[in-house]
Amino acid sequence: MTTYSALTTLPGEDAARSLADAMEGMTPEPTGVGVFEIEDGSGLWEVGGYFLEKPDAATLTLLAMAFGAQPFAVSELPDIDWVAKVRRELHPVEAGRFFVYGSHDADKVPPGRIALQIEATVAFGTGHHGTTLGCLRALDRLVDAGVVAQNVADIGCGTGVLAMAAARVFPNPAIASDIDAVAVEVAEANVAVNGLDGRVECIEAAGFDHPRLHTAAPFDLVFANILKGPLVELAPDMAAHIAPGGRAILSGLLVVQAPAILDAYAAQGFRLEWREDIGEWSALTLVRG
Repeated sequence: MTTYSALTTLPGEDAARSLADAMEGMTPEPTGVGVFEIEDGSGLWEVGGYFLEKPDAATLTLLAMAFGAQPFAVSELPDIDWVAKVRRELHPVEAGRFFVYGSHDADKVPPGRIALQIEATVAFGTGHHGTTLGCLRALDRLVDAGVVAQNVADIGCGTGVLAMAAARVFPNPAIASDIDAVAVEVAEANVAVNGLDGRVECIEAAGFDHPRLHTAAPFDLVFANILKGPLVELAPDMAAHIAPGGRAILSGLLVVQAPAILDAYAAQGFRLEWREDIGEWSALTLVRG
């Protein structure tokens, strides 16, 4: 079945969200509308709509003019099972002691490694992206240094891979949370596939806004592999929920954005312990003073 996308960019989150709301009322109606910050420091936001019928060009032109957006780029999308395609093309990922693989590579798991089976899904975090890889390497480095985290949370967990990795190397269960209900379902499925039921608790939450996270705090290790904006907003909550001497492993940020993250967390009493840049992405290990 042929589908269509209509994408544009414009400055400012408020204007972008208002445009997305207006697109919801289009005829033909979009099957979904997304709003994303373009993480390049430009201040631009992308708004995209997806349609089962070709969207009306005149309506898109009027919407772009009304909200100060660039002209929409309309594309016809091929009928491809993208998840299946990605599964075929993804190769296992090695991050120190961790080996992340899909079911199609189960026969490639080397002995003596901590194997985590993660499928390519609609949730973020298969280990192939520089941000997830950076977080796994940061965890591996902590374990090598003799760190034993007793209380771990993964905020914005996606597939749950980071919480599962922590549950494999530390003595106590970890909490994995995500604002997206679908991601929570994906994480729960991965937990079950990896035999970690009872070792990783999956909950739906925006940041730390959940009673379970409040009662479990203070944490001595928190992962947050999300985006620059939410990371900055979370800095005060990180300080409130991480014990003195505890750590935050942060990613989802571009190398050029790392200084702004470091400034935001320094203001909350964190210091940089380790930084690793993988391509254009950065992973930070911070310690709360």
